[in-house]
Formats: sequence, structure tokens, C-alpha cells
Amino acid sequence: MKRAQFKHGPSGKAIEVWLANTPWLRLRGLLGRPPLGEQEAMLINRCGSVHTCWMGYALDLVFLDRELRVLKVTEQLRPWRSASCMGAFQVMELAPGAVAAMQVRVGDNFQWIE
Repeated sequence: MKRAQFKHGPSGKAIEVWLANTPWLRLRGLLGRPPLGEQEAMLINRCGSVHTCWMGYALDLVFLDRELRVLKVTEQLRPWRSASCMGAFQVMELAPGAVAAMQVRVGDNFQWIE
């Protein structure tokens, strides 16, 4: 699975992002994987909703448009729940508490770091 670096515009904090950009990787997501670290995330491309069925841990979610602008934030989504956002192109899954630590808000932007 490919990795990239993302930076949260307002806070300037960088995180390592695992890219789920193929049908199989999008389908699997974090299922069967250990919990994310506080500086890690998974970006699920072409996705506007996620679920935590069969997950053993909660997630923070950031729904993004094509320009990496935050459309919706969901914190501490527990196992066996779902969340969606109309108009989202991708979803970033983060460790619980990561959204609060970075102070991510609707309208913020993320940027690729090369």
C-alpha cells in the first residue's frame, strides 16, 4: 500500500497517510489491521461513507472534497456504526482524538507534502 504525507493547513501538522486507492484496498480499509498511530491516517479515495463493522476500535473521520477541503468531521465513531457525507470524494480515517489534537474544522484544507 502506498504512503504519502499530508499537512493540515491551519495547524501545519503533518501526518503519514496510507492510500486506499484501488477497489480491494477501499473495500478492506482498516479491517484486520492494527489501530492507527496518532500521526497516521488512511485515505479512502472515491468514498463518501464508511462503517466500522467488525472493527475493534473507534475512528475519527474527515470527509474531504476533491480539493482536500474538509466537508464534515466525525469524532470517535465506535465499532458497528456508520457515517457519511453528501458530496464527499474521499474519507480520511484517523486514530481517535487525532481530529481534536489537530483542531480540524469544516472548511479547513489539507495539502500533499512532496
